[in-house]
Amino acid sequence: MNCSEMSLILQRVREENPLVHNITNVVVTNFTANGLLSLGASPVMANASEEVADMVGISRALVLNIGTLNRELVSSMILAGKTANELGIPVIFDPVGAGATPFRTEMAQLIINEVKISVLRGNAAEIANVLGEKWEIKGVDAGEQQGNNVELAINAAKKLNTIVVITGKEDVLTTGETTYLVSNGHHLLTKVTGTGCLLTSVIGAFAGVEKNLVHAALSALTFYGIAAEKAIEKVGNMGPGSFQIEFLNQLALVTSEDIHQFASFKQL
Repeated sequence: MNCSEMSLILQRVREENPLVHNITNVVVTNFTANGLLSLGASPVMANASEEVADMVGISRALVLNIGTLNRELVSSMILAGKTANELGIPVIFDPVGAGATPFRTEMAQLIINEVKISVLRGNAAEIANVLGEKWEIKGVDAGEQQGNNVELAINAAKKLNTIVVITGKEDVLTTGETTYLVSNGHHLLTKVTGTGCLLTSVIGAFAGVEKNLVHAALSALTFYGIAAEKAIEKVGNMGPGSFQIEFLNQLALVTSEDIHQFASFKQL
């Protein structure tokens, strides 16, 4: 995977305008939709059980996010996920807050057991708790790092037979056999609600145009981190509010040249 290939995938997202079906949480719906629109994708937010299967059928990717969950919503997610599996549509899962409560962990594990997940994206604590390991989590935010993220990601990918992305100071992407580290990004992303959730949906957009899901996810992570870095260049120390708006701008403005100049990733 190289920068030229990443640039081509980004170009395809903007040219093909993939429809990304998000069953996500009420906190981030607007930000996620605006972020996908800025990128060049087309968002739809539909969670009624009466229509999710039909909506998946016209989409290029399905994103499941349990940030604000209940059993009815999880049932819709499983219905949508199984439909996506039948149609060969990638399913990107964000187990927000797994480990915070027994119910949340149970629902995350239920979705993984019922639906073939293409890419699992979360912080280290969420991924660990999905596996049944007890890592500290505060609400829906990760607690202090308690282990090696690379080892955790590889273990999760092998056990769950999926691509795993663990985001943090450095992002880890792995199939269990092939592993990448991405260093792009900025810590202010953690001060804006929904940036992790939006990243999951951006991975969905890239997966909607690129069948090699490792390349899709790696391109999405790198692009997203560069957008954050360029936003900081514009707003300096103005704070999270200004950063959030400029970050949306940069999702639309990052170019192929930016990817060639600023991409920071390596294969382990």
